[in-house]
Formats: sequence, C-alpha cells, structure tokens
Amino acid sequence: MSFENRAEAAHLLAARLRSYRGQSPLVLAIPRGAVPMGKIIAGALGGELDVVLVRKLRAPHNPELAIGSIDDAGVVYLDPDTRDLWTDAYLEAEKRVQSDTLRQRREMYGLVRPRIDAAGRIAIVIDDGIATGSTMIAALRAVRTTHPARLIAATAVAPADTLQLIGREADEVVCLETPVVFYAIGSHFRDFRQVSDEDVTAILKETARAPSAVTAAHVGKP
Repeated sequence: MSFENRAEAAHLLAARLRSYRGQSPLVLAIPRGAVPMGKIIAGALGGELDVVLVRKLRAPHNPELAIGSIDDAGVVYLDPDTRDLWTDAYLEAEKRVQSDTLRQRREMYGLVRPRIDAAGRIAIVIDDGIATGSTMIAALRAVRTTHPARLIAATAVAPADTLQLIGREADEVVCLETPVVFYAIGSHFRDFRQVSDEDVTAILKETARAPSAVTAAHVGKP
C-alpha cells in the first residue's frame, strides 16, 4: 500500500480511531510532519490538537539513522542496538544540539498557545511513519508522565518489529501498513513534501481553543 499523501493517511487513521469520537481525545502530533495529520484526526474525532516535542538523536556520519531520541524535558531514550556507533562525547554533543532545537520549537509554538494537559484524557500520539521507533517511544514516555486515561500510538506505516517495541509503551497501537520490506518512511507516500515550522505554527493557531471552551468541554469528564 502506498499513500497519496499525509492527508489520505490521516483520514484512514481517523476511521480506525472512530471509537474515540465524542470522547474529547487529545491528539498529540510529533512535529513536524505529523501535525497536518493531527489536525485532520482531531477534527474527525471531535478532539483537541497539540504537539509532543521530541527529537531524533542522529548517528555519527549518518543523520538519517536514529541512535535514540530526546524530549523537551531532557529525557533520553537510546536504542541499545546502536551502542557501538557512538562515543559518550558524541552523544553529549548531539543531545545539546537537539535540546537547543526543542527549546527553540517550544518557544515558537508556545507563542501560539500553552501546552494542553493530557491528565485523565485519551491521548493519541500521532506520527506520519515510524522507522526505529525511538522518537515515538520517547513521545509516549513523555506523555505517560502526565497520566492520561489511555495512551494510543497511531501511525501510517511502520515495520512489524518496531510495532512490538511500541506496544510495550502504549495501551493501544494503530498502524495502517506494516510492509515486509521497509525503506524510508517517505517511500510509502507519493507526496511527502516537507512541513515547515511556519506550517506547524499556523495549524496550532488555527486549531487553538479559548480556555473557557476547553474547560466546558471537560465538565463532567473524569
């Protein structure tokens, strides 16, 4: 299966997640590519959209390969299978680089609206695709610390072995396609154009709700 674009994948994921419609789920997209998808899914389910900020820690000399990930609280997840690829000095330098990027993005996105609390809510973490799983695992762990009622990982495409890892972190995993041969995530989309920080900021601004509306939406909810 190949997706036309992120929008098609988002509509298909929304259909798979339709049991959560009307339960005011919090859709947490991993920037940047998943944010347009999160907007579609949140709209279809009658939920809210926010972002969960994590960054891939890149392998030396191969920035496409993840050796782990870091969230905006500084919590690090490392892929044990990549231990031979990096030194402690390299890891510390890469952590600083990615932490700076996360800080800049939090400041940029935070100018639009404050972070939405996932406590007691159905939280659906969205990514457009998953390769090694390190970024999604870091995102799920970050959200888990906020004590959601249910934590769901949702993506368009991922390898089967990676989904097994994700399943240890989430209460539920929803994936549209698990190809036997997995290449780059973008190879499973006919249109995989880049999403910019400006695109993310515009979507967050467009989907922001007034505090009074958010409060009203949760009256009587656990």
